[in-house]
Amino acid sequence: MLSEDNSTYTETFAVLAYECDANLRWKPSAFLQHMTSAANQHIDLIGEGYQALLDQGLVWVLSRMKFQFLHFPRVEEQITIRTWPKTIQQKLFFIRDYEILSAQGDLLAAATSAWLMMNMQSRRLVPPSALQLNLPQNPRQALAEPLEKLISPADGEEKLRLRAGYSAIDVVGHVNNARYIEWVCDAFPTSWHQQHQLAALQINYDREVHPEDEVVVKVAPIDGQPGAFALAGHNLTQNTEAFTAAVSWKENPA
Repeated sequence: MLSEDNSTYTETFAVLAYECDANLRWKPSAFLQHMTSAANQHIDLIGEGYQALLDQGLVWVLSRMKFQFLHFPRVEEQITIRTWPKTIQQKLFFIRDYEILSAQGDLLAAATSAWLMMNMQSRRLVPPSALQLNLPQNPRQALAEPLEKLISPADGEEKLRLRAGYSAIDVVGHVNNARYIEWVCDAFPTSWHQQHQLAALQINYDREVHPEDEVVVKVAPIDGQPGAFALAGHNLTQNTEAFTAAVSWKENPA
């Protein structure tokens, strides 16, 4: 549903069981999948969506995302996603914010994101000044935190090694943004998830990961911040940094 000025899009749905973990909580990757879908629905409705841009050889690419998790909804709970484009930063990033609300209107999570426009053929970024987009802007902030550059942990310990297979690749031809969130979560053992839940997560998508690329994920604790970790995904095939991330955890409520 669009707001009267078209600046905000809202949708409500029930949490599905297959998107939840063994604790019956909505998985972090499901947050991102539905947030991305809501953003796509919004820009489709205002005429700047996937197909309209694809006809021009362009595609939206998520560059950075930061979440604050207050409460994880559970199976069959009704939730609402609200999203809006906020501003353009550094003459390159399209900033979009999100809120996830319970059926009672309580805030469950807030997020801010930075998107880029990419030319599909050249794989080069296209600055907003070179585009004729009719995007409304809403200055309200869901998460008033910067999407800063993250530093790869120099002394990180390898926790995960994988290959980008068929199921990880999306319509753009690279690993889907939500799959990286799954890799971040998989870098922590199941026993850790049974005792903890995410409080905050930032992920920066640094380089594309292509089909069959091999990626190793390294993790290191952040000094002076209990429950906080820095992560990096190194693309062994391309010898590039695929992503950097920072997470903080809190103990599960009794």
